Amino acid sequence: MPAKPTVQYRGAEARFRAARTLDDRRLALEEMLASLPKQEGTERIELDIKRRLARLRFEVERRALKRGMSHHVDFEGAAQVVLLGAPSSGKSALLGAVTRAEPAVADYPFTTTRPQPGLMPFEDVQLQLVDLPAITAQHMSPWMPSLVQTADAALLLADPTAPGVLAGVEEVADRLADVHVPLVGCLPGAGDPQDLPLLTLLVIAKADLARDQDMEVIEELYADRFPTVRLSAVSRVGLQAMKVALWKLLQLVRVYNKPSGKKAERTDPFVLPQGSTVLDLAARVHAELPDRLAFARVWGGKIEGQRVSRDFELRDRDVVELAT
Repeated sequence: MPAKPTVQYRGAEARFRAARTLDDRRLALEEMLASLPKQEGTERIELDIKRRLARLRFEVERRALKRGMSHHVDFEGAAQVVLLGAPSSGKSALLGAVTRAEPAVADYPFTTTRPQPGLMPFEDVQLQLVDLPAITAQHMSPWMPSLVQTADAALLLADPTAPGVLAGVEEVADRLADVHVPLVGCLPGAGDPQDLPLLTLLVIAKADLARDQDMEVIEELYADRFPTVRLSAVSRVGLQAMKVALWKLLQLVRVYNKPSGKKAERTDPFVLPQGSTVLDLAARVHAELPDRLAFARVWGGKIEGQRVSRDFELRDRDVVELAT
């Protein structure tokens, strides 16, 4: 955590790790949110806590329904990313191009009627993409806000070959802002406490069919609002660039846990938010480990096995040996 955590925050964090019921976890998360230092650099931690609270409430609602929630999507992979867009913007084609999912793709609007998940590989992690029904000024499925607010990020698709493409992008953004899920390119320093800002990458789809000048207009208009990539799901152009841009947007780090006395294996990393510490990694490895953790050794960058404190901030691809 960039800011020094308070004693109250660390206590709530310990209670969250030890919690065995949904209600206990909720109470601990609410205390963590209330005691989080309100300083520059804590925006990502605050959003992460809010997102975990939203997922927890979603799970409580799902369990309350004996037959389950038909539109619930179980979280998989390192992050959950929703696909948003106007009708026929190319969401389903993109899902089919980068995952093993087989969504219905057609030339008529509103082909997607319920969430369709798929896992997208990126280097040594998997990211879960969830294709959602199209959003217009007149229609948004009533269950979508609950699902979207639990996501880690969004891909907002724009089809430059379609008439009214800019109006379609704005309609999607406006409808979600109305339900306190503003689409943002970076986390705001302040805002409505009810909001759950959703990090968003603007994807200019069907780049193989669009005119350069049309794509340039979209890029210029949204340059100060969203990071932007061009791609074609059909021609498979720009897919890797999209993955790299999405990983950068998610602000995550991959960390590899090295058992004492053994060789590090750079597979199956722990994935944590940027700003996470050695102590945060210990909590991911085992709920009781933070209480027994003495120090750690880190390999990565210019550090080769250096002994570090529990509050050492981890970087992407660090190898960490935890000592008790």
